Amino acid sequence: MPPIVPLATYRLQLTKDFGFADAAALVPYLKKLGVTHLYASPFLKARPGSTHGYDIVDHDRLNPELGDEASFERLSNLLKEHDLGLILDFVPNHMGVGRADNAWWLDVLEWGQKSPYAQVFDIAWDALPLWRHPAVLLPILGKPYGAVLQAGEIELKYDRETGSFAAWYFEHKLPINPQRYSEMLRTIVHAANAADTSAGRDLIALADDYRDPSKPDYRGGPELKKRLAAIAGGADVIANGLAVYRSDTEHGARTLHLLLERQNYRLAYWRVAFSAVNYRRFFDVNDLAGIRVEAPATFRAIHTLVARLIAHDRLQGLRLDHIDGLRDPAQYTRRLQMLVRKLRRDHDLAPQFYTIVEKILGEGEEMPSLPGIAGTTGYEWLNTISRVLVDGAGLPPLENIWRNFTGERNAFHAMLQAAKQRVIDSMLASEFTVLTRALARIAAGHFSTRDFTMDRLRAALQLYVIEFPVYRTYVTAAGANERDRKLIEETIEQARRRWTAPDPNIFDFLRDVITLDLASNPGYSAPRVRNFALKLQQFTGPLMAKSLEDTTFYRYHRLLALNEVGGEPDAPALSLDEFHARMRKRAEGAPSGLTATATHDTKRGEDARARILALAEMPQEWESGVREWAEHNAQFTLQHESQRWPSKGHEYMLYQALIGAWPGTPEGEFVKRMQAYAIKAAREGKQETSWTNPNEAYERALQNFVAAILDPNRSGPFIASFGRFAERTALIGALNGLSQLALKAMVPGVPDFYQGTELWDFSLVDPDNRRPVDFSLREREIGSEVPWPDLTRDWRDGRLKLALTRALLRIRQEHTDVFQHGTYEPVAVAGLHTDQVIAIKRQYMQDTVVVAAGRHFAPLTGSGTQWPSGWAGTLEVDTAKKYCNALSTGEDSLELSDLFRTFPVAVLVCR
Repeated sequence: MPPIVPLATYRLQLTKDFGFADAAALVPYLKKLGVTHLYASPFLKARPGSTHGYDIVDHDRLNPELGDEASFERLSNLLKEHDLGLILDFVPNHMGVGRADNAWWLDVLEWGQKSPYAQVFDIAWDALPLWRHPAVLLPILGKPYGAVLQAGEIELKYDRETGSFAAWYFEHKLPINPQRYSEMLRTIVHAANAADTSAGRDLIALADDYRDPSKPDYRGGPELKKRLAAIAGGADVIANGLAVYRSDTEHGARTLHLLLERQNYRLAYWRVAFSAVNYRRFFDVNDLAGIRVEAPATFRAIHTLVARLIAHDRLQGLRLDHIDGLRDPAQYTRRLQMLVRKLRRDHDLAPQFYTIVEKILGEGEEMPSLPGIAGTTGYEWLNTISRVLVDGAGLPPLENIWRNFTGERNAFHAMLQAAKQRVIDSMLASEFTVLTRALARIAAGHFSTRDFTMDRLRAALQLYVIEFPVYRTYVTAAGANERDRKLIEETIEQARRRWTAPDPNIFDFLRDVITLDLASNPGYSAPRVRNFALKLQQFTGPLMAKSLEDTTFYRYHRLLALNEVGGEPDAPALSLDEFHARMRKRAEGAPSGLTATATHDTKRGEDARARILALAEMPQEWESGVREWAEHNAQFTLQHESQRWPSKGHEYMLYQALIGAWPGTPEGEFVKRMQAYAIKAAREGKQETSWTNPNEAYERALQNFVAAILDPNRSGPFIASFGRFAERTALIGALNGLSQLALKAMVPGVPDFYQGTELWDFSLVDPDNRRPVDFSLREREIGSEVPWPDLTRDWRDGRLKLALTRALLRIRQEHTDVFQHGTYEPVAVAGLHTDQVIAIKRQYMQDTVVVAAGRHFAPLTGSGTQWPSGWAGTLEVDTAKKYCNALSTGEDSLELSDLFRTFPVAVLVCR
């Protein structure tokens, strides 16, 4: 049986090209590697062709593109045979919508608020301005609605098998409300000149039966369709008469338009979503609609298959995606915990069940109290490890180098606030407008606040969300806890300081709404106050994500290794004391969450990041290199009016990205990868170009620049110079990578390994980090027993990292209690290199493991020109105990010169 809390997890990205059978074939390899749980990307039924699985369209089915139930059962059985658990990445926040594959969404489009699934999706039905009746906006059109209609791109079709009508816009199905069938059938029969035919008379008779516009009701719809499909010859009449709705004629366009206007949806150009969408989305993704999992019926509906898998012990854990998107995360996790406990109790299974959440914690932010949750997916620890490995002395020079090269003068905080303003004005404008209207309605409900105008309330709320420092609070219907109240009040005061308009007491009102204090005032509508406060929390998370991760990370380029999910790019390095304090606190309070160094969402591969960290150890050499490279590559830039293409910022960013991914010799595939990265990074930064308004000329110039500087025939001197420097950062980066691996495996927490990263991982941001993995290579190499000195000599091929991974995980299994329940203590290092070694002791009763890992390698490697040597220092541990080197890389000694003789990671255990 696998342990309840994993000893280590391995993340697999399942796709149509790598399904259940492929995962099953890897099980013996994963067992050899030493992980205890397979951590799978979402495998419920997603949109066909999905590369990630988060666009679920049916929670009650396995994804058929990954395999059938039998192939899943084979995977499950094989995992059990090898004592491995299975963790599912589950999506409770949203579903894939649009197209023709989500039956719940299609039912809502067909029946509107009468559909029982209308309560599943988070739709503000009355929010569309100048619209006659409640409807949901569908921003699916590639051109303005009128242009699409007149071009004949919307086609009305009849399905003779089901007796139903739908308009189609390419792959998007738009069901017609059956309550409009009566008028449609009359129009169609007359257009087909079939009123005197038998089929025509039957169609008219059916239309007469449903002349009342309230008929059929929801239950009667299937009967109407059944009767329509059964009319002999009816389909042929309909096929002839549908021409009246062909929109390539003026009359047909008007007729089709009038029909579409009477539906429960409003078709719109995709750009309209920025200002008028009225369903909650996943961030700004139009085809991912938020669901109301807080509704008991929705909760039950989306957990049916998961419940069966848990009850049959096919799942040993869940990873909850985007927990901050939920209205009340604590309520959801409590319900989930109760469901899981009941299922496991009813099926004679142990009550414990491993559940983690995807949650990004800001600097200094503590994990909220969520029932049944073991911890997060580990972004905060990724950044903690990076910040203890980086040389803090190099960060101020790097800041100056970047600013001098680019001319950028804005502080990071100002850049983030500017990005938030842009996101409010564009991508999330409609969501912010909905919030503002809700706030104004609350204010208007009482005489003491009715004079707060919509404009003033919008301005005050805008200041609040711009100043808000983390992703969200966790106010519940019962009110704000002490920690959230403090955060809200501090943010209110920050916003108040920036307020230049009259009515500064508007912030008292805003504070009382957000904390729910106003809900107890009998003069206000408590449901409206609660709804606003809880909805606001669902807004601040996407706002921060789009502003920080997807904008400012691509504008602030001091050191890209710190521009990582869950991190703060302007953060200082961590001292050893600060690092140890964080880890000790984790060991005492939350030791069971994941420790990640790479995920499907990280901005670059873990070893690419480790290479970039090396720049902080050689800032002067980096500055000289950048100047030389920029001088050579100036010939490949363009002057467009007063602008330089590509911008200095993008050029500087590219040099860092190249350091991380440098292959030795740039070839065709690498060039394409770098071009794709450059375009994505530029669009995310939203300065010279963006996803919504791509500047094609600028993007061509950027792609041409990348191609030119990586062309040996045109840029031989640059490639040679850059290659020499990249060799040095590659060595220091590899050493950083080994220390990063050792820390991940040995500090409190559950080490998580993203697919393929047991060898060097020099990938870039997705989709680059989701490329197929050569598992056959890894399976061959894991069986070889190569001496450590040989692995060190050939460090570039990555086998050293694979061997160290396997060795560290073996140590975790041999000392399970130490790593699941043990204490954490810093270990002092005496001698010359005391600050260049991170040493810790993990202990449970008498079982002790001591780990040492190097950092700041430049002085010991000749700035990256040779394998490190000259270590001088001693681990200060209890010499009464006898320690042995668990990696067998050197003598059983406490001297760094012995411990780090082969490579700068050592693990000692008591004999």
